[in-house]
Amino acid sequence: MNSKLKIILLEASLETVPPSIASHPAVVKSAARRGKKPTEIILDSSLHYHAMKKLPKIEKRGRPDIVHVSLLEALESPLCRKGMLDVYVYTIEGHVLFIDPSTRIPKNYNRFIGLMEQLFKHGRVPPGSERPLIFLRTIKLKDLFEEIHVNGLIILSERCSYKPLHEVSAMALNENLAIGIGAFPHGDFEEETMKHANYCYSIYSGSLTTHIVVSRILASTERLLNILEL
Repeated sequence: MNSKLKIILLEASLETVPPSIASHPAVVKSAARRGKKPTEIILDSSLHYHAMKKLPKIEKRGRPDIVHVSLLEALESPLCRKGMLDVYVYTIEGHVLFIDPSTRIPKNYNRFIGLMEQLFKHGRVPPGSERPLIFLRTIKLKDLFEEIHVNGLIILSERCSYKPLHEVSAMALNENLAIGIGAFPHGDFEEETMKHANYCYSIYSGSLTTHIVVSRILASTERLLNILEL
């Protein structure tokens, strides 16, 4: 059994403002407030909703808070503190955030946004560091599996057949598979994403928010590895 769980936050709603809407008044205003160029700020539907109306897949974009809360859940967990968790963010634009497990993500949302803007601008945090806490790369999903040394992917989706949590965790560890969790607010996984799944399961009869799914998988794996009595 592999003693390290690997989670990928898939199609994550985390990106900088696309050039196609950079001149919209809502974007220009929020960029000026931050003292940055419009294309250097993180797209946020609560600030840029009217600008986003012409973007494709609008229902899946502009929600960096989903990544923020999910990373707080994962990186503060007993599983991570024991060195038994790696978490990656695969964005809707095909960028990957590689995160050192020792990273402490800011709990304040605005500070998190500033950190992500720094990451997208410089490609790593801290900028120029030879051993960054977080670095950014553009890579195909299938190539990511090889990069992180997993044999494939279990995707969690309410549209798939049910499997108990402890069985999903055990399968991930026993077969050295990453667990993929959608990190977007609405809609379904893209067909391109689904074709890379070895398995697809549901862990609940209805929909669950991303951070709740993350927390349940973490707790299930902690029980399986006898890290925490819950």
